[in-house]
Amino acid sequence: MEDTETFSLGNCVPRDGGTLPDAKIVFKTYGALDADRDNAILFPTHYGGTHVNNEWLIGPGKALDTNRWFVIVPNMLGNGVSSSPSNVGPPHGGASFPHVTVYDNVALQHRLLTERFAITHLPLVIGFSMGAQQSFQWAVSYPDMVERCIPICGSARTAPHNLVFLEGVTGALRSDPAWNKGLYTEQPTAGMRLMGRVWAGWGASQTFYREHLYRQLGFTSLEEYIVREWEDGFTQGDANDLLAMAWTWQHADVGATPGLDGDFERALGRITARTIVMPCVTDLYFPPEDSAIEVKHIAGAELRTIPSTWGHQAGGGADPAAAAFIEAAIRESLAR
Repeated sequence: MEDTETFSLGNCVPRDGGTLPDAKIVFKTYGALDADRDNAILFPTHYGGTHVNNEWLIGPGKALDTNRWFVIVPNMLGNGVSSSPSNVGPPHGGASFPHVTVYDNVALQHRLLTERFAITHLPLVIGFSMGAQQSFQWAVSYPDMVERCIPICGSARTAPHNLVFLEGVTGALRSDPAWNKGLYTEQPTAGMRLMGRVWAGWGASQTFYREHLYRQLGFTSLEEYIVREWEDGFTQGDANDLLAMAWTWQHADVGATPGLDGDFERALGRITARTIVMPCVTDLYFPPEDSAIEVKHIAGAELRTIPSTWGHQAGGGADPAAAAFIEAAIRESLAR
């Protein structure tokens, strides 16, 4: 993890109980924080991703222009870089890693910004997929701090259909006898490969497959794409990390913010940030219909749907046309 920094948080108690000892957020910054500390942009990571996966939007002349902005990318808890089942020792690591919510991630990121950088104002919080979930939570938890919010291909609350999808892919991993209820001595690679193969049917759209768009990524056949892009990708991580992040995803809900009594609409009503919600028209787990419901309850929010046939992966920069569409929205928002 080149050029990263580590912020130590001490022993933490997640919202849903348990203990996260000596918690750490590993993060990377890009650009320089100005003297007034008012040019910071927060860009949380997504499921299975690290700060590296966010760099397509960051740099001189890019949408998150580091000649102007100070971009902070905190790695999500459970992703194998920040505190995770794979790097927390016994008795709290591995299968005993506590359940961590999106709310917990955001609360600890708030400590990073305020204690490490003395930042009290964020011109923008942006994120893709689970990063979008964290963006929504930031705007709900700290409305006076967040000026703009751009959630890309994500949700403020995990929908029932999305939850069922995650039950399927995590069930595939757990079906490997080598998983052994998380007490494995070697990675359950057969289950991880099966998880990736099942996920392949969801990460891209029907049109993506019908038109063989995987060839644009350099793959010569459907099977090569599934094996190299999806199966191989899932075996690069740790099984308990994958399951911990999936639990976080499944339980994302801004209505569960302490003090809001589970009231989802009331939670969205707390958002004062200028918000552009950006689903992809062909996303199979964060469909525009769900985003439209969210936008209805956020004052002044805009629904700007990405016109791409690449499905969910369009939000991560895989489709050049979708990437340009996303970049244009960011530039417009920051120019207002």
